[in-house]
Amino acid sequence: MDEVGVRFPVGPPKMNLPKHIAIIPDGNRRWARKKKLPEFFGHREGAKTAEKILKEALNEGVVCITFWGLSLDNAKKRSLNELRFLFEIFENQFEKLLTDKIIFEKEIKIDFLGRWREIFPEKLKHLMEGVITKTKHHKKHNLTFLMAYNGFDEMTEAIKKISIGKDINSEVVKKNLWSHDLPPVDLVIRTGGEPHWSNGFMMWDAGDAQLYFTKTLWPDFAGKEFKEALKIFSESSRRFGE
Repeated sequence: MDEVGVRFPVGPPKMNLPKHIAIIPDGNRRWARKKKLPEFFGHREGAKTAEKILKEALNEGVVCITFWGLSLDNAKKRSLNELRFLFEIFENQFEKLLTDKIIFEKEIKIDFLGRWREIFPEKLKHLMEGVITKTKHHKKHNLTFLMAYNGFDEMTEAIKKISIGKDINSEVVKKNLWSHDLPPVDLVIRTGGEPHWSNGFMMWDAGDAQLYFTKTLWPDFAGKEFKEALKIFSESSRRFGE
């Protein structure tokens, strides 16, 4: 407090955090090839990175985080051996979520968006349904995985649902998206050094998002760079078309 009684804030100013972060974790296979390892090693390391970044996001106070786990094209076109390994990784990760106390302490609602119910093996689908059921009443955080996902597919399905209605506006479109329970994406992080959009990724929800592209391959993406992405977002001015 100064001599005239004015109180000044103590410590650094509070960071303006994104409420919803969506991540395109690119570069698993290239990471493995660079190290002369089988490609599935990259997917395994990528899963470990996802765990670390999720915990970092929660520690920073992010409310919603969305990971692109597998595109629809990849689910249809990758080799059977690679898909089998990916499904095994998904099983291991989702089993961990069912027993991870942080999911329940922080009341994290987990959901999966995409065509996974049509494509994934029965055992994995059953496990994913269990995760949804066990966390569906949680209300403090959202953790969403895009599985067998394609943004054009999501928009097409929404349009089909509302095509019989008379009044179409942005609220109606959002209500009919797979992501209808999620807020707009504030920040998109794409790793792997390829600064482009893929398959119409969350095209409606990410319409006003800030973008963070990095050359870092996903398995090497660490908490330090994640915090840097948050810092850049906090210091940016979002104009929303103004």
